Amino acid sequence: MKLNITVLPGDGIGPEVTREAVRILRAVSDFQGYRFHFEERLIGGAAIREFSVPLPENTLEACLASDAVLLGAVGVPQFDSLPRSRRPEAGLLSLRRALGGFANLRPAIAYKALAACSPLRPEVRDGADILIVRELLGGIYFGEPRGSAESAAWNTMRYSVEEVERIAHVAFGLAARRRRRVTSVDKANVLETSQLWREVVTRVAREYPQVNCDHLYVDTCAMQLVTNPRRFDVLLTENMFGDILSDEAAALSGSLGVLASATVGGGVDLYEPVHGSAPDIAGTGKANPLGAIASAALLLRHSAGLDAEATAVEGAIHEVLEWGYRTPDLGEGERVNTQEMGTLVEQALADILDRRHSYHAV
Repeated sequence: MKLNITVLPGDGIGPEVTREAVRILRAVSDFQGYRFHFEERLIGGAAIREFSVPLPENTLEACLASDAVLLGAVGVPQFDSLPRSRRPEAGLLSLRRALGGFANLRPAIAYKALAACSPLRPEVRDGADILIVRELLGGIYFGEPRGSAESAAWNTMRYSVEEVERIAHVAFGLAARRRRRVTSVDKANVLETSQLWREVVTRVAREYPQVNCDHLYVDTCAMQLVTNPRRFDVLLTENMFGDILSDEAAALSGSLGVLASATVGGGVDLYEPVHGSAPDIAGTGKANPLGAIASAALLLRHSAGLDAEATAVEGAIHEVLEWGYRTPDLGEGERVNTQEMGTLVEQALADILDRRHSYHAV
């Protein structure tokens, strides 16, 4: 197995958490005898300082030539006064467009060890394990026409059959490898785009007879995410609904610091933790690297096809949390810094991989 990975540490805590994610990928590579090559490039504020643009050409070229991209975070307050097109965040948006990923995957896992961090009662959240599959390139965020005048503003929500089909196939394909249930979210009682969405999803569902499919209005789904989250396996949503629901689902974990994401379906897949650059704690060792490490697990699963290794990394995260180790965002426990948390996950991962190797060798 050979894998070329472009690493974009970015701004704020990005370099710190990305360093730990790369540590874990190297551990997998070394233990299993794979060849992972890492090439680091600048993006965001770090790129503006060096090249005066948020997405330098050599960064984009490296990303397009790689098998996967691992991103830390972008955003620097000192550049907020720049025109929108020149801010750090514009570099990330341009990169996403260039890579072409249309499916955003965001797991929402209720870690039992972090029950005290969640606003939801343990009896409601415990055992919840949801994968949100959000369409990323269509809907009201991209529809035309859009604009504003002195006394009005307008946006257009639009979806084509092809756009709905391709995201639906992603959701059903992933559900077939999980608990075999897709819940499609829409507002078909009001919106024509949602009516089309429901019709197309229903048709695609017939191609996956082993996967159960149901439909929920977005308002009902929002309620059930916090009252009965265990009913969900894979949530399939259009762009705006997915944006809102995935943030709501973060309440299951109790901290943005443990949340991962993947953007797939284009030429090169992009992996990044959900949290921002958090410049106020950059360099203090307080940043939680688990979201970045979990994003590395998604990279192993979706870009490298190494599902067993991805599961091992996720298991290592679970174990370290069960041992009681915590970065400051995770509440009470054995306090550790960013690097120490990465080291603990690496140790837990080595134990898991060693146990599996010993089992298969018997």
